[in-house]
Amino acid sequence: MGDVVSSHLDESRREMITARTRDVMKEFSDVYEEQYAVALFNSVRFEIEGGGGTQSQLLHRKDPLEDRSIFSGNLFEYLEENRKWRNRFVSVPNDYIVNLYESKIAHERGLHPKVTINCAGYKALSSMEEYMELINSSLPGIKAKVGSNPFIKCVTQFPLILWHPYARHHYFCVMTEKEQQKWLAVLQDCIRHTNNALPEECTVQTPAFTDAVRLHRQAKGHYGTWDMMCGTPPQILANLVMERLHCELRNVIGPRLKGKMQQRQRNWMLISDAVYRQVLAQTTGQHLALVEACEAQRAQLDARLRTDMDQLITSKEHVSSKIRAQVLPKAEQLLQSNIQPYISSILEALMEPTSRGFAEVRDVFFKEMVEMSKNSLNEGGKEKLGEHMEKLSMLAFHPVKMQSCYEKMEELNLEGLQQRFDISSTSVFVSRAQILMRQQMDNAVYTFEQLLNQSLDAQGEEDLCKTIQRCQDRVLKKYDYDSSTVRKKFFREALLQIIIPYMLQQLSPSCSPELPRFKELIFEDFSRFLLVENMFEEVVLQSVSKDIMMAVKEAAVQRRHNLYRDSIILTNSDPNLHLLGKNPQVDWATKFGGDGLDGSVAAGDEAKPSERKRKQVVSMIEVEGMPLPYESCLEVPGVEQIPEEEDESPEHEEEEQQGDGEEEEEDEEKDRLEDPKSPDSVTEIRDLINPVVEMVVPVKEEKNVKINNGLDKTIGTVISEDGVEEEVTHVTTVIGAADRKSLRDKTSPQAILHQLVRNRKQDPDKQRQAEEAAAIQNAIEELEIAVQEDNGEPIGQVSAVESDCESSPPPPATDSREDSGFQSPTGEQMMADGDPQSIKSGVDGEDKIIDPVEVEVLLV
Repeated sequence: MGDVVSSHLDESRREMITARTRDVMKEFSDVYEEQYAVALFNSVRFEIEGGGGTQSQLLHRKDPLEDRSIFSGNLFEYLEENRKWRNRFVSVPNDYIVNLYESKIAHERGLHPKVTINCAGYKALSSMEEYMELINSSLPGIKAKVGSNPFIKCVTQFPLILWHPYARHHYFCVMTEKEQQKWLAVLQDCIRHTNNALPEECTVQTPAFTDAVRLHRQAKGHYGTWDMMCGTPPQILANLVMERLHCELRNVIGPRLKGKMQQRQRNWMLISDAVYRQVLAQTTGQHLALVEACEAQRAQLDARLRTDMDQLITSKEHVSSKIRAQVLPKAEQLLQSNIQPYISSILEALMEPTSRGFAEVRDVFFKEMVEMSKNSLNEGGKEKLGEHMEKLSMLAFHPVKMQSCYEKMEELNLEGLQQRFDISSTSVFVSRAQILMRQQMDNAVYTFEQLLNQSLDAQGEEDLCKTIQRCQDRVLKKYDYDSSTVRKKFFREALLQIIIPYMLQQLSPSCSPELPRFKELIFEDFSRFLLVENMFEEVVLQSVSKDIMMAVKEAAVQRRHNLYRDSIILTNSDPNLHLLGKNPQVDWATKFGGDGLDGSVAAGDEAKPSERKRKQVVSMIEVEGMPLPYESCLEVPGVEQIPEEEDESPEHEEEEQQGDGEEEEEDEEKDRLEDPKSPDSVTEIRDLINPVVEMVVPVKEEKNVKINNGLDKTIGTVISEDGVEEEVTHVTTVIGAADRKSLRDKTSPQAILHQLVRNRKQDPDKQRQAEEAAAIQNAIEELEIAVQEDNGEPIGQVSAVESDCESSPPPPATDSREDSGFQSPTGEQMMADGDPQSIKSGVDGEDKIIDPVEVEVLLV
């Protein structure tokens, strides 16, 4: 792998890449410095003049994911180094950076992850077919056959792939379809979050950066939306460099790659990743230096702006009027002929999926409210309410529960309009709408939390369902208003993003050459804050804004998509609610003494042992049917656990698992027989001295004999499994549960001994026979001495049982002594579990009807 990269990226080529990156960054830096001063002017002006706009009805929390982690679990990762699959523990903290560890223990100990993935710019795929479609277009001049095999063979039927146009691809596998769906939702949420990495609260740096990127691409002839405008500023700049560099290197290196088609594709991905990492490292350092240089001048520029703000505004309006007179006639003509007929079509295409998505957000929130009300009514208790509220508080960041909302927006289709207005992809609009959905859901949840907490503090827990219902209705009304406002703003911004680049592309050839002469109208002291290029774009934007506003207003009047009219709402319209927004976030688990999310706090979610455990938004995945703990596997499981090609049925998998368990038990039993070990307890030593043989014997009909449920003395011989003839001194009878039809059956210890003798016929092992016979003989002699000393009389002897006595009933036992009082644990348990039975001595001559018995023969 290293040889392929080093052979095609030698020192001279790496120097060329460095020089190309430096040139692009130099051009960008010049534009950024100009736009930084303009963005600072707009920020200070907005601060002085103030801005209008509608007031949000829902509350907004600043850091909803504080002390939270998103998800963690196990999956299999494909390693490029050795082309093998390994099990990895994956943790997704609240910054949505995917961390892969060697094991869960490594994560719990705070070790550094093996791999860290920033998902910005990636695309999550769940099938090899989707991946191969993207891979087959990576190299020019190579046309793969339909259905061609990929260079990676997945070990399960549920792959997960992270694809990037420039960076390294990541391959994962999971065991079940449920896991795949959950992981796919999590990865898509990571991509959605990391793509939106430009902070909106930075009112100077973010506008300056986005305008600089747009103007830089427009200077190269690239108008319209850009899919790779995602990630942090260094990542976006690396994508900006790779936009041209990647194609040039591919045309040079691609024809020189050798091997089969799959091998060439793999080698090119490795080379592309090496180039991207080199470019990203360079853009990171240069962007940091650029921002620091601009921030160093901010205080001085800010002072000048505040001193000359009135003169700056007057000068800008004067120059803008001159540009408007020059540009507006051409812009209106273009607007009437090529844009106005399509505004309603574009708006309708945007409104359908967006409105369905926001309606789904409302439905999901409502269902969660209903579920919580039912559980609170049925189960009751403060702990249950705290548990439900802990789950509800993270609803907006639960990718699985929010997936149905996001899927509605993915249905956006601008076919027929993309080519006309040079829209490369709809992913920019889809991603933006999904982020707004998540924000509105979190605002609704946070507002409900504050209202419910206030109501519980004032009214207590009486009529809890009614309290929840009142808070729910109040929040839903506010959500309807805010969602309408947010959607209309989104529609206006989307229309501007589609139409403005098209108009600039059409007007620039005729208007741009005339712009330099307007620079003469700007004072030199103001020239850094007033740029004619920006004023030209503002004039174009103003020319189309009126038509866009009218189109959105007409859509709101139709009420097809539940859009409300804008109303001016002052900050103090709901003072009690806005005062609640200043309160800290409610910790429901602490408030009601609950344990927090059930099963959602992973043991390994703390970065350091000293830190408090983080609560996890999405619950852990537990794989059912795995014979071993999933996280304990260090390598990919065997074929029995992961089918590679065939889709085995669950019944077949269960049979295989049962068969494996039986084989393991047989192997363990065999090991115990072949390699005996010394006993470790007194009970085991006693078992060696007094071996016990258990067997179940059906009781025959007998009217003259009655049997104990306990220990009976008798004398006889029996041949054990190893062929040794052993003497029997005691028979323990245990009455077992059986059919009532066998109640007439009965037997005696002598009959049991006959039955035991008949069933024990195997070839003896001479060496083992001699050893065990000697041990048993010594034990018998010691036992006889002990019994004689205790009872003061010798044990009665009974002649050995003949082998042909099976046909005749055995004589009753002649020993008239009572039971010694010792019973087997099994007999005691059966007596306790079953019905009370009157069991008398077996030597009193009375008849007794008993069930089949379980017999323990003590060889002593």
